[in-house]
Order: sequence, then structure tokens, then C-alpha cells
Amino acid sequence: MPIKAVIFDIGNVLIEWQPERYYDQIIGENRRRAMFSEVDLHGMNDLVDQGHHFTDTIYDWAEKYPDWRDEIRMWHDKWIELAAPEIPHSVRLQRALRSKGVPVFALTNFGVQNFDYATTVYPFLNEFDKQYVSGRMRTVKPHVPIYEMVEADCGLPPEALLFTDDRIDNIDTARARGWQTHHFTGPQGWADRLVKEGLLTKDEAL
Repeated sequence: MPIKAVIFDIGNVLIEWQPERYYDQIIGENRRRAMFSEVDLHGMNDLVDQGHHFTDTIYDWAEKYPDWRDEIRMWHDKWIELAAPEIPHSVRLQRALRSKGVPVFALTNFGVQNFDYATTVYPFLNEFDKQYVSGRMRTVKPHVPIYEMVEADCGLPPEALLFTDDRIDNIDTARARGWQTHHFTGPQGWADRLVKEGLLTKDEAL
């Protein structure tokens, strides 16, 4: 079946998401390693992705670990510096697809408040035909319900969807449901796949 819509993950596909790199620059690698070994910061972020309030969750977490209070609050206060920079080639691919009339959706593990904030910094996040944001949907990848909700909302058969994500567990669930998939390891490989599928020409995919 021909592809009827292309679905982008956001973190590490359209915007780099490397919190450890940010902390290495601010507090040094050794202190960052110590903090991440004591504090489950990614678990904290998972709660935000599930729909818990961005500010309340992180500030409450900071109070649980007074030795790291200021550093944990950076996850909130400096969040846009953690979620940076954009990946320009991927953004060009998103826009090229839409300019050709190909529906482009986002399917992302992202909190409600920080996604709304990100849209004010990264205009391309407002340019999707549909936004499937885990915090709004109260379910996250790679669990099946979020994929079911996408299918039900967009009304397209699974085999008509082409989905890219940097996490193989997210890809595996989509593939098991019959979606066409691409494991994102860099924008050039994604561009090549879009050309191979006949969605873009080589010039359009630059």
C-alpha cells in the first residue's frame, strides 16, 4: 500500500535531546555521572511525558534530593538548552514533504507544558498536520495504546503510515502493528528512505 502519511518523532530526530551533554558542560562530567547515578532524572522526565505537570514534577523531584536541588531544577529552568539544537536537515525534510501535500504527523514522548514552550522556540513544531503528544494523550511510546490512538484518530490503515524514531523499542511496536518504519540514526539516512519511497526527489531531500 502506498504511504499516505509520514510520522516524525521529535527528540533526536528534529531536535537534539542530550541532557547528559548539557550537564557535562555546566557541572562537569564527573559530577553529572554522580548525579545521574543517585537521581533517576530520566524517570522524572518520563512522568512529565505521561502528562504530569512540568514545573511541579521537577521542582518536587528537586526537593527529594537537596544535595542536587539546583542541578535538578536546571532540567526545568534551562530546559530549552537541554532540548537543543534543532536538526536542520530533518526540518527541511518535514517542510519538503508538506510542500508536496504529504500529510506529516508528530508522534512524540513530550510533556504538555514543555511542548507548548518548545513551539514558541521551534516554529516547525507548529507545522505538523497532526500532533500526537504523549503528555496530552496520557500514554507513551513504546506502549501499544498510543499507536492505537494515532490509528483511530488519523483514520489511515497501519501499512499506509511511515514512521521514524531514534529509539528501536518505539520502532518495534510500530512495526508489530504493521506500520512502515525507519530507525533514525541521522537525517541523511532518513532523506534517502523518503527518496526511495518516492515521496521526495533527491533535490527535494537535500
